[in-house]
Amino acid sequence: MPVLFRDEHIVVIDKPAGILVHRSPIDRHETRFVLQLLRDQLGQQVFPIHRLDKPTSGVMVLALCKDAAADLNRQFREQQVQKHYLAVVRGHTPASGLIDHALRADPDSYAGRPEAGPPKEARTTFTRLATTTLPVEIETYPSSRYSLVLAEPHTGRTHQIRRHMKHISHPIIGDAKHGRGRHNRYFAKHLACSRLLLHANQLEFLHPADGQALRFFQPPSGEFAALLQQFDWLNALPAPPDPPPPRKVT
Repeated sequence: MPVLFRDEHIVVIDKPAGILVHRSPIDRHETRFVLQLLRDQLGQQVFPIHRLDKPTSGVMVLALCKDAAADLNRQFREQQVQKHYLAVVRGHTPASGLIDHALRADPDSYAGRPEAGPPKEARTTFTRLATTTLPVEIETYPSSRYSLVLAEPHTGRTHQIRRHMKHISHPIIGDAKHGRGRHNRYFAKHLACSRLLLHANQLEFLHPADGQALRFFQPPSGEFAALLQQFDWLNALPAPPDPPPPRKVT
C-alpha cells in the first residue's frame, strides 16, 4: 500500500482503485482490503476514520491509536476536514457551481435499512479545470464532450460526488451505478480506461497529537493519469500546495 506519511499517531496512504477499505457483505468474494493489507504491511493495528468507495482512488488517513482515531473522527463529524477530488464527467460543466441537493441513504438490508432513509443535507462545490470534445457519436450527438472538474464535498453522504454530478446531468465516467453505460464502455474499449474516474487528490486536517495543520496531495496515476495525458489535461491539474513546516512528533 503506498504510504505518503507515517508517525506513531497516523498513517496517510494513496489508496489504489478497486480495493475495498474493509470487509463488506456486499462484496463477499473480495479477499483484499485496505485495513488488512496495511495492518500486515505496518505490523500493527490500524483504525479506519473515513472511507473511499472501492472504485475510487486517492488520499486517505487512518489512525494508529485510539486517541488519534477519536480526534480524527471528531474532525470529520464536525466537517473540519477539507477533501478535494478530481473527476472526469460527461458534458461541459459550468465554470463553477454549488450543488445543494439533499440525499437519501440508499436501502441497505445488511445495515438493517430495507428502505431509503430520509433526505439529509448534502452540498458539493466544483470548479471546471478543462474540457475536450471527441469527434465520436456515442449517444444522439455527432460529437461527445467531457470535463475535468475539481469537486469539494462539504458533507459526507454516501456516493455524494457521484450522485451530485448525476443530479446536474454531468455523471462521472466509469460510474457503473450513477453514470452512463455507453460512455463508460467507450472509454474502456477505445481509451483503455475502465475505472471510475474519481480520485481524492487532496486532504487537509489537524494532526490529532498537536493540532498542526496537515495537507496531503497526490495526483492520479495509472489509467487515470494516462487519460489525462491523452486529453492534454496534465497542465490543468491543480499545483501541489506548499508543504507545511516540519513538525516534531512527541
